[in-house]
Amino acid sequence: MSARVVATAYGGPEVVSVVEVDLPGPGPGEVSVEVMAAATNPIDVKLFSGAYGRDPSLLPMPLGLEVAGVVSAVGAGAEGPAGRLNPGDEVIAYPVTGGYASEVVTSGTSCVPRPSTYSMAEASGLLLAGTTAVHALRVTGVGPGDTVVMHGAAGAVGLLAVQLAVRAGARVIGTASAGHHGTLRDLGAEPVTYGPGLVERIRSLAPHGVDVALDLVGTDEALEASTELVADRSRVATIANTARGLELGIRALGMAPGADQGVEIRDAARMELVRLAEEGALHVRVAGTYPLDEAVDALRELAAGHAGGKIVLVP
Repeated sequence: MSARVVATAYGGPEVVSVVEVDLPGPGPGEVSVEVMAAATNPIDVKLFSGAYGRDPSLLPMPLGLEVAGVVSAVGAGAEGPAGRLNPGDEVIAYPVTGGYASEVVTSGTSCVPRPSTYSMAEASGLLLAGTTAVHALRVTGVGPGDTVVMHGAAGAVGLLAVQLAVRAGARVIGTASAGHHGTLRDLGAEPVTYGPGLVERIRSLAPHGVDVALDLVGTDEALEASTELVADRSRVATIANTARGLELGIRALGMAPGADQGVEIRDAARMELVRLAEEGALHVRVAGTYPLDEAVDALRELAAGHAGGKIVLVP
């Protein structure tokens, strides 16, 4: 039997509970992974909140899209992007279904090696946020000499996007609360506090203009500032407010209806992210860990939106 976190209805974190399930063994091309850490992500909350629909046939809904752990069993012909998988391999698995669990069965193609430089908790938070960051930077063409504004720069996606953009030679101005400014400076960004007067504060930092704006938080302020600062709307993207983004004619990215899912970009980015992590060139910040049976508390903290890093469940 495996412990698994599921949503039994649509609503807030109170609809979430831990159940015992009998998992089948891995089939051809699949592996079983003993989960050592499972990262939470805002999309998990959106899924069980009903933001993407309330289909009753999806209940009870298993939660969790990415994990880090150890391969415990292997189906015939199971391979990942790095090659054949074997019992005992330490991996990151993304995407998975039902990752908030003590064990998960998934396709071998979802599994990449865990960077030796990362703890299991750090590794569990690399791929969804990392591939989202890569997607946003790639479609907006961020490169050397660009000035990039990132709204929500101290969030899980933002922290990785900052590192990747700086590595690409861009100048990054990141909005965040004052408590996260030191972290952003350490990563090479120039922090600015959000709130009234944001556009003026950014313009004082970048009097020659802003080339790219990334909305990683979904607020009206972020979208309005982005479109005011950047004339070319093909270089403005949102990962958190698809409906408004489409209305504004900017790039809407992610899994929401109508958004660009960027499947090929994200899939190709996984091994590159692992390589950068292995080299010590990319860091995941874990803001907090919770036992699996405290998933409701973890999701409440996640939904509050001010963690400044990954919230991770540890079975």
